Parts: sequence; C-alpha cells; structure tokens
Amino acid sequence: MTAYLTLFGAAFLAATILPAYSELLFLGLLREGYNAWALWLWASIGNTLGSAVNWALGRYLLAYQDRRWFPFRAERLGASQRWFQRYGVWSLLFAWLPVGGDALTFIAGMMKVRFDLFLALTFIGKSVRYALLAGLLSLI
Repeated sequence: MTAYLTLFGAAFLAATILPAYSELLFLGLLREGYNAWALWLWASIGNTLGSAVNWALGRYLLAYQDRRWFPFRAERLGASQRWFQRYGVWSLLFAWLPVGGDALTFIAGMMKVRFDLFLALTFIGKSVRYALLAGLLSLI
C-alpha cells in the first residue's frame, strides 16, 4: 500500500505548480510488478486532484495578481486567457503536457470552468497519459 500512496503523492505534487515528476516512479513500480490497474488509478486520481489545487488557485487567488509572489504576470495571464477562450474547455484534455499543462488548469479556475467538467476532462487526459506510458513499457 505504501508504494501506491507514494505514487499518489508524487502524481499529486507533479500536477501542482511545484516541480515534480511521477512518470519515472509509475514506470518503476510497473517494472517491479505492482498491479498495473491500481497504479494507473492511484496516479490518475493523484494527478487530477493536484490539478484541482491549480484550479482552486486560479479561481480564488486572481484577486492577488498584483502581488509579487503571484506565479504569473498580467501580460502572460492575458495571453493565456485568450488562448483558453479560443480553444475552450477541451484544452483540459492536454493538462498532462509537461509545458503549459499546469497553466491550463490554473486558467480553467480563472475562467470559472465548472468544477465537475474540469475534473472529468482533466481525469480523462491524465489517465490516458498513464495508460499510454504503461502500454509503451509493455512493448519494451
């Protein structure tokens, strides 16, 4: 059970604005023979819930965007908002991307995307990524 909780924690942190990666741990545990479905589920849920932290930050901390500690500058926020408005909530299927994925989930909160829709689309994208990683490992 410890391995699954560790993976959950790593996946959770990897989805926040903190620098972390869960893919290597996921693949390593798969290699060691842990249950693939359980690993997929723990990693997918952890990564999705970590993204929910970004959604909440975007939803509730936008009022502090003029503060020095705020993670994004106004010009970058404006460009990201325009991008999100252009491609819509479907872009959340790509929240797993290593570059820009965290920003997408933050912006979804700023744009007041319904939380249930956010969770569903983010979970789909992130769970497909872990499934593809497991599939690639099985080919090696």
